[in-house]
Amino acid sequence: MQQFRLPLQIRWSDIDANFHLRHSVYYDWGALCRVGYLEQHGLTTSVMQQIGFGPILFREECVFKREIRLEDKVFVTLEIVKARRDFSRWTIRHLFYKEESTIAAILTIDGAWMDTTKRKLAPAPELGASVFSGMPLAEDFSWSD
Repeated sequence: MQQFRLPLQIRWSDIDANFHLRHSVYYDWGALCRVGYLEQHGLTTSVMQQIGFGPILFREECVFKREIRLEDKVFVTLEIVKARRDFSRWTIRHLFYKEESTIAAILTIDGAWMDTTKRKLAPAPELGASVFSGMPLAEDFSWSD
């Protein structure tokens, strides 16, 4: 599976008082990357609304490795680390790079699918499972029960 890579633009408002990227920006960029991947593969927010399903998050954890500054060139990738075979639950890892090869941060999220009408967890919709099955796999990918 081909790497999904999203170039990012750092805004002045993304920088904190120490002149590096605010911690919460990483979480926003992770969401931007995931939504971009889903949209690129036909699972847009309007489609999710029509079929009555949406992804939800249980946990987000970011490990910061290197500072990102305003002038850095940055991009983020995503890979699936763990999933149930029906993709009803999953773990996605985002790697934030600066200057092409330096990992600046690692964001890991645990999520699932929710039936937005019943407001309950549910198996992945057919399109959701299809899109997730094409997501790049982490080297340490594993199926979970």
